[in-house]
Amino acid sequence: MIRFVERRLRQWRARRKPVRRRRPVVLGLVVLGLVGAGVVGAAALASRAGSEDAAPASAEAVRTPVRPPVRPPVRATGTARPGAPAPPRPVGDVRITAVGDVVMGSLPDDLPPDDGASFFDPVKDLLTGDVVLGNLEGTLTDGGASKCDHIDGPNCFAFHAPPSYARWLKKAGFTVLNTANNHIDDFGAEGRRNTFAALRSVNLPYTGRLGQITVQRVRGIRVAVIGFAPDRGANDLTDIPEARRLTARAAAMADVVIVTMHAGAEGSDRTHVEPGTEYFLGEDRGDSYRFSRAVIDAGADLVVGSGPHVMRGMEFYKGRLIAYSLGNFSGYKVLGLGGTLSTSGVLQVTLRADGAYVSGRLRPTRIVEPGTPEPGGDALDLVSGLSEDDFGSRAADISADGTIRRP
Repeated sequence: MIRFVERRLRQWRARRKPVRRRRPVVLGLVVLGLVGAGVVGAAALASRAGSEDAAPASAEAVRTPVRPPVRPPVRATGTARPGAPAPPRPVGDVRITAVGDVVMGSLPDDLPPDDGASFFDPVKDLLTGDVVLGNLEGTLTDGGASKCDHIDGPNCFAFHAPPSYARWLKKAGFTVLNTANNHIDDFGAEGRRNTFAALRSVNLPYTGRLGQITVQRVRGIRVAVIGFAPDRGANDLTDIPEARRLTARAAAMADVVIVTMHAGAEGSDRTHVEPGTEYFLGEDRGDSYRFSRAVIDAGADLVVGSGPHVMRGMEFYKGRLIAYSLGNFSGYKVLGLGGTLSTSGVLQVTLRADGAYVSGRLRPTRIVEPGTPEPGGDALDLVSGLSEDDFGSRAADISADGTIRRP
């Protein structure tokens, strides 16, 4: 009997198919079938063996995950492969032009002739550069409720020019406008939305909203602009730790960082940078001195101020220029004029791709009745004297032709 079984096994092996997973069980059935015993029990055993075989397979897959198919490594955009040379840093210079508060008038009656088309013509040759920055003091809206409807007294001012005026700002040469100020909400949420929509409609970027970092590319150089003000909805310049964090974030994503601040008390006699926090009509207008140093420590390369409606001095801190206020650039029929209130200027600065100061110049301008800008005025003498008075050995050296040199 045993020899018969062995012969049958040899015959079976000769014609067997490729190895199957449950060959031992099948072989056991063949043997048991041949000996004529335990057929039902063997079938149950085979069924149990199959189910138990599946369970250990699943457990093994959990303990040792199946290795996925090999694919080429995926590289994040802008990063180098391990061991590859780092991409070259951008080279070249960035020409930056900045002005202070810009108001083109206010509806319904205080608007310039020819619907504003020639408003900036007298100064258009000064508004040139890779980055041209101004503070939009007011809104571009024909809707929304004025904040002065709910504020009593003579010290409430609400400005709203037609949304179509965005095209004249673009035509003038501005590449980015700051909206972090106390007038962007003059006509509530609707006025704010309309302003942003008007700027977007002419592809004119803006900055200054909470958490906003606006980046412009200049021949491969990334330039970040951040606006700060002590006002609702803006990046808060009174929160210096948060200002540091936001500036550091901008420095991590850009090559050059420009910070603009709307800070300080207002008035014709507020030309000096006061130590500590400044107040106006009971409002905290920030500590522009401490704020400016903090953002430069965090990575800013240039700080440009507005807000007091007069020009202030300039200084260098760690090789970076701080222009504490550029005053009013325009204010058609809505801003006070005369003396320091009409004295203004255009700041022109060239920075290297790493943010280092190359050169600068202050181009004097003034506001003439009824509130339009033109070249000329006393800005050079005013700012030079204020710089020396307020900052001493750190003061920017401003020559007779407006050239700005480090001390």
